[in-house]
Amino acid sequence: MLSFEKTSIDGVYIITPKVFGDNRGYFMETYSEKDFKENGLNYTFVQDNQSSSTKGVLRGLHFQKNHPQAKLVRVLNGEVFDVAVDLRKDSSTYGKWVGVNLSGENKKQLLIPRGFAHGFLVLSETAEFAYKCDDFYHPEDEGGIIYNDPDINIEWPEIDCNHILSEKDQKHPTLAKSKITFER
Repeated sequence: MLSFEKTSIDGVYIITPKVFGDNRGYFMETYSEKDFKENGLNYTFVQDNQSSSTKGVLRGLHFQKNHPQAKLVRVLNGEVFDVAVDLRKDSSTYGKWVGVNLSGENKKQLLIPRGFAHGFLVLSETAEFAYKCDDFYHPEDEGGIIYNDPDINIEWPEIDCNHILSEKDQKHPTLAKSKITFER
């Protein structure tokens, strides 16, 4: 059974699974179509992805321009600060962000609907990150916003090392310069 907590941005949910544990370990459902539908969330996930990163790695803020993806993200091992930025043009929270710590320990997930930029910062020595997408990855369709856009003003947690970004992520424009918006 999954618990769904609304965030300050419409459509973004923190999802917490019920964990059953004993001396052997634990068991949990990480996704249940039935639970999603009972909460009014109708997604068909078509692709699962996984990445491994070291402390200080900052991935994002990413989106696909013509093939936007809803994502259900979680951390298998380690801890990240995960962020979703609303890019839906008619949304009252356009340009606003929500962030949550996801870890292998707390087992929380973040549901990010279509029309958002997504990124995360690794807080632990390493982190394994997994996510479901409701559309396929199209490399020619990638887009991004710079992680430190002053208008969005994400409050990334302080860590004891420098951020490590890909060359591509270092070159993303600000939201104002990207002029990207999605339909709701």
